[in-house]
Amino acid sequence: MRLAYGVGFLICASLLGYAYYVQHQLFLDPCPLCIVQRVAFLGMGLFFLIGALHGPDGWGRRVYALLVTAFGMFGLSVAGRHIYLQNLPADEVPACGPGLNYMLDTLPFQEVLRKVFYGSGECAEVDWVFLGLSMPWWTAIWFVALTVLALAFGWKVTRRRLFH
Repeated sequence: MRLAYGVGFLICASLLGYAYYVQHQLFLDPCPLCIVQRVAFLGMGLFFLIGALHGPDGWGRRVYALLVTAFGMFGLSVAGRHIYLQNLPADEVPACGPGLNYMLDTLPFQEVLRKVFYGSGECAEVDWVFLGLSMPWWTAIWFVALTVLALAFGWKVTRRRLFH
């Protein structure tokens, strides 16, 4: 199981690495919802790494799988909101708000969370597409895939058990 959790960690680290590449080399600044999705991948990666280092057996595997799943479901819900905003008609897109750093400096944390999850006009922009899907679609796919893998690792679902 150590190897399986290690692979999950490497996938999360690679996804985060690519996000930072897009930000710093392609100069596409992340919107607030993108940043929250990064936090979700960071949480998943952290528990994959702890699982790889710890190498738990029995209920420990399930605990790590459920912690990864919690971050995966959170990330999936944020990606879903992001996809929703990107598919709104232009006249229904919320107005652009202040940047996340400004909000964190000036607003109470609960208000920042509310504004971030509501989204803004910048979250509705599609600046990056691969194979016809925007970044939030790809993050949603990865959240689902990694969550399913974590649950399979947690309950030792093997290929043999899946197909027989």
